[in-house]
Amino acid sequence: MAHCVVSAAEDILDRAWPVLDKGFIRLVDYLGGDARIVQAARVSYGEGTKNYREDAALIDYLLRHEHTSPFEQVILTFHIKLPIFVARQWIRHRTARVNEISGRYSIMKDDFYLPALEDVAAQSEDNKQGRAAEAMEGGKAHAVVAALEAGQKKAYAEYRDLVDSGLARELARVNLPLALYTEWYWQIDLHNLFRFLALRLDSHAQKEIRAYAAVLLEITRLVAPAACASFENNSLRGIRFSGPELEELRLRLAGTPGELRGKNRERFEEKLRSGRQL
Repeated sequence: MAHCVVSAAEDILDRAWPVLDKGFIRLVDYLGGDARIVQAARVSYGEGTKNYREDAALIDYLLRHEHTSPFEQVILTFHIKLPIFVARQWIRHRTARVNEISGRYSIMKDDFYLPALEDVAAQSEDNKQGRAAEAMEGGKAHAVVAALEAGQKKAYAEYRDLVDSGLARELARVNLPLALYTEWYWQIDLHNLFRFLALRLDSHAQKEIRAYAAVLLEITRLVAPAACASFENNSLRGIRFSGPELEELRLRLAGTPGELRGKNRERFEEKLRSGRQL
C-alpha cells in the first residue's frame, strides 16, 4: 500500500468548517487512514487481507490496549483560524508541528472574537478557572459584549496608527488583545490528536476550545472512521477508575455501603454521572 486514499477525506480537502464567530478549520492534507493503521499493525504489504469488520476489530483492540504506534502512522494537517487566547491553550499540546502567522512580518487583520450573548457568564464560585453555568441576564450580557468590542476597536485603531507612523510591526502589535484572531498550520499524528481531543472535549475545558475540538473530531471521522468510533467508545464515553474507586464500585454492586468519603466520594460520583454529548 504505497499510498492510502480516503475518498471522504478527499472530498473535504480545503473546505472551511466554521468555528465561533469568525474562526474556521480546514483539512489541507492527510497521510493515511484506517487502512494505514491496520497495515502498520500487521506489518504487511497491500490491502484486502482482512474485511472491514475484522480491520475495525483490530483497530479497537489496539486502542483499548494502548498500542499507540500504528495510530502515529496517520498524520493530519489543518489550517486553523482561532483567537489568540484559544491558541495559547492549544499550544500546550506540544506533540505537533505548528507554523503561525507572524505579526512581525504581516499587518494583523481587524478580526476579534466576541462571545455570543448566551456564552457571557460570571466567574464560577466553585471553579477558579471557569465561568458559571448560567448566562448573565440579557442587559448585562449586552453591556459586556459592547465593552469588549469597544476595547478591541480602540486597541486596533492604536495599532494601525503606530504601524502607519513607521513603528516596527513587532512593537506595534504588543498591545493587541488576546481576542485577536491568528492563523496557523497545525500538523499532528492521530494518536496525539486523540490525546488532544480527550482533554479539550472534556467539560472542564473552556467552551471556545471545546468548539474547535468538536469540529476537529467531525473532520477526523471522515479520515479514519473506525479509529474515531473506537476512540469515542473507549475514551470519550469511557471512564477510568482508580483502585479505591473500583473497590467502591464493587461494594455498591454487591449492595454494600461504599467506603469513600469527602472529595474522593464526590469525584467518584461525578465519574458515574459523567458523559460527553458529541
